[in-house]
Amino acid sequence: MVFSGAGESAESGLRTFRDADGLWERYPIEEVATPEAWERDPRKVLHFYDLRRAQVLAAKPNAAHRTIAELEKWFDVDVVTQNIDDLHERAGSTRVLHLHGEVTMARSTVDPTFITPVNGPSLRWGELCPLGSQLRPHIVWFGEPVPMIEAAAELVAQAEVLIVVGTSLQVYPAAGLLHYLNPTAPLHLVDPMELPPGLGRATHWKQKASAGMPALASHLIGTLSDR
Repeated sequence: MVFSGAGESAESGLRTFRDADGLWERYPIEEVATPEAWERDPRKVLHFYDLRRAQVLAAKPNAAHRTIAELEKWFDVDVVTQNIDDLHERAGSTRVLHLHGEVTMARSTVDPTFITPVNGPSLRWGELCPLGSQLRPHIVWFGEPVPMIEAAAELVAQAEVLIVVGTSLQVYPAAGLLHYLNPTAPLHLVDPMELPPGLGRATHWKQKASAGMPALASHLIGTLSDR
């Protein structure tokens, strides 16, 4: 299983909310990424996610995304991602679980099970679901529950190998998923920063995602000849 975060997509040009020069610098979280923001000014929220969607549509998968997809030639691979872009899918990964939603999708504000693709870069005010309710971005906002967390925990618990790439492991509840990993399962962390506390058992590939993932993939494929 691969658990990916914003550092991976940053190498495709998508800025994270922690970047000082990113979209979040101009749009405070409480104004565009909370249920209260939606209630207060839904048009502003729609505009913000139109900007993010346009960035995603212009971005391309990088070597990390492509390598993860190519691993399916040798292994059964599940991807759990904190990212709201579709770069894993465009790279060719076939089993991707989005913890925090997808910016290319919209959902009903009265029926959360109604999810539909956004046609193009804009989700406009006045676009309604079949029940007559305004469509909202299919995003898990700050202060909302993470509905896919249990399904993600099950995938971690079943994983024979876990690869963590491009995430600081600071966002909860997502970071807590590592607690479900079998203690005997190999854990690989691809990140240029130092290992976070408590991850001393991980094999650390101290590189950015686009360089570390190809190196790790070569290692994993090489282990097949030892079986």
